[in-house]
Amino acid sequence: MNERVLRILTDAFPLLVEKFVTVTLPLTVLSFALALVISVVVAMIQYAKIRVLSQLCRVYIWIIRCTPLLVQLYLVFYGLPSVGILLDAFPTAVLVFGINEGAYMAESVRGALEAVPSGQLEAGYCVSMSYLSTMWHVILPQAFRTAFPALSNSLISMVKGTSLASVITVTEMFRQAIVINGRYYESLALYTEVAAIYLVFCSILTLLQRWAEKKLGAYGGNA
Repeated sequence: MNERVLRILTDAFPLLVEKFVTVTLPLTVLSFALALVISVVVAMIQYAKIRVLSQLCRVYIWIIRCTPLLVQLYLVFYGLPSVGILLDAFPTAVLVFGINEGAYMAESVRGALEAVPSGQLEAGYCVSMSYLSTMWHVILPQAFRTAFPALSNSLISMVKGTSLASVITVTEMFRQAIVINGRYYESLALYTEVAAIYLVFCSILTLLQRWAEKKLGAYGGNA
């Protein structure tokens, strides 16, 4: 560490944080929201054992989990234009990250649904609740408490995974670091600074996760 490197890191820090706040975080939030919707729908279809739709969901999970995320990004952003489908970089990243993480989260939600005693569903029918109403008001709240740690881990993983969006020209924090490094050639210092920012934010999320788990545990115990 010398004066030049320190100056580069000091100048780069606000630029990196700006991209983290304005691009990385929105990308993470939108992608996670999409993944959560997909995971709940897919998990509920499998839980209901709707034959044809369940098989389609299994194929979706199989394809997504058995192909690299990087390949999926390239396929959508660089491959689809050859058949006339053009998407901007940011929406492509949201779509691909959401679909990818949705497959993994769907298995977590499905496992949590199956962990809820079957008598809960029967009890809902006994008080004249519909299937969807029972799922929404009785089954899903219990399932989400069970799935919360896994879903939280998915969120933390997605924060870090958004760095892959740099390969399809999304100027998030990591790509900003690449641009800055192209001017100064201080790879070790700049990429260490990026890693430190990720580390701090993900550590905060981890602490929030533990706090929320305690609250949910206390709520479940009181219930």
